[in-house]
Order: sequence, then C-alpha cells, then structure tokens
Amino acid sequence: MCGRYVVVQKWEELERAFSTAPLAITEPFIANYNTGPGSYAPVVILKNNTAMLATMQFGLTPFWAKKKMYLFNARAEGDGNENDDINYTGGKGIISKPAFRKPIREQRCLVIANAFMEGPKTEKLSKPYLCFLRNRESFCMAGIYDTYVDKETGEETQSFAIITTVANELMQKIGHHRSPVILEQADENRWLHSADLAEVTALLKPYPAHLMNAYPIDVAIKNQKNNAPEFLKPTGATLIKETEQVMISEEYYWNKNKRSLRKE
Repeated sequence: MCGRYVVVQKWEELERAFSTAPLAITEPFIANYNTGPGSYAPVVILKNNTAMLATMQFGLTPFWAKKKMYLFNARAEGDGNENDDINYTGGKGIISKPAFRKPIREQRCLVIANAFMEGPKTEKLSKPYLCFLRNRESFCMAGIYDTYVDKETGEETQSFAIITTVANELMQKIGHHRSPVILEQADENRWLHSADLAEVTALLKPYPAHLMNAYPIDVAIKNQKNNAPEFLKPTGATLIKETEQVMISEEYYWNKNKRSLRKE
C-alpha cells in the first residue's frame, strides 16, 4: 500500500504550476521527505467548480465516523480482487464502500507527489524502495477526501486517501501487491471535473511501469521522524538499468509546464 511519499515543492511553485485559485485551507505546509498518515500535505480540489490548492491530513476520516480514522489508501476494487490478481478485470467496488462511495462521486482530489516509498508485501518498509517517474518529474495520484467534525469539540478536519490498484511490473519487481493510481497529466482535469462515474473509474488503473523506476533506500525511512533528503539516497542500483544513476533531488522534482485544470 502507498503509505509514505515525498513532496517538496514550495507553495508558490504549486500555485503557479496548477494555476489554482487562492489557498482553500490554511494549515501550514513545508517540504516533506517522509509524508505519512497524520501528515498535512498539498492536494488540488474543486470548490465552486474552480480548482483550488489546499492542505489536508493524509489518512481519511469519513464524515459519519464516531472518531478519527486514518484510511490512507482506498482500494479501487473495493472488496473485489481479494487475491490482488494483476489481471483483474472486475468491477470497481470502491463506488459502494461506505467510506468512499460519496467521495468518489463528489470529493476527488489530486495528491501531489515527487516519489513514494514501497517495500515487498512481507518486509514492507523494512526493505524500502523509492519509486519515481523516470523523467524525475512530479506527478499526481488519484485521491478522495472528506470532512469530519468532532462532535465533542466541533473541530473540523479535512483528510484524504490515495486510491490504489493492482501492481504494475515495477511493483511486482519490488514484490509488492498494489500500486497507487498515478494519473496521466492529460487525465488530471478529467479526474477533478467528470460527473460520469464510469469515466472516473476507468482512470483507476496502474501507471505504465516502463515510465517509472525505483532504487533501494535506507531502512531508517521506516521511522516517519526521519524526514530529510539524506534518507532518500540510493543504497543500491535502480531496478531498471539507466545510463546514469541520478539521485532523486529537488532540482529534478518539478515539471515546469502548467497544468490546465479548468472545466472543459
């Protein structure tokens, strides 16, 4: 499951890149090299049909929950595909799961990232890899969010989950059974705006593995407090051979091209 990821852009860079409206939520955001459940992170949402940049807590709490929860991943297949068959072609059960059926229809978001951490199904982050796009550009994962109000204190929390799907070939090389849904840039606008549920769920598919790569990193990343660039340094070769081993670093992180997130 995708429970840790990296996002390092300055807020101003995100506003320029996504051409979004002013900040929707005022929680502070700083570069985070080890974003995990409970962290606040930037997402792009729709508000009054306008794309807006916001910070939300990673780990979704449904609006109906009796207490805070941290559902950091949402399975695209819902209760289907219990064996994580990579050739699964059945329904997208996420649309009927109580925690996700409203958000998948009305409260979708783009989860901005530069890389994510993953490990084998058994060892998990005891054998971590840093996963990224081969062009070293940032990307957006398909996310959903909800708003929870604490009935005792009245405190409001907006939180999000990353949607996962079957493992692509890179995740299989790592030995993991799931992939986060990384959206093609051309599909980001559709993810936010589409009112067609079939069109939305059609986007819940693995990202092409040949456009990605990964390398092993220090097991210290398992501790969420270890939050600095040095914990992302490679401890071995990339899984897919490259002519030049380029460390993931801030200078490679950002695609300077603006996204267009207006309704078509």
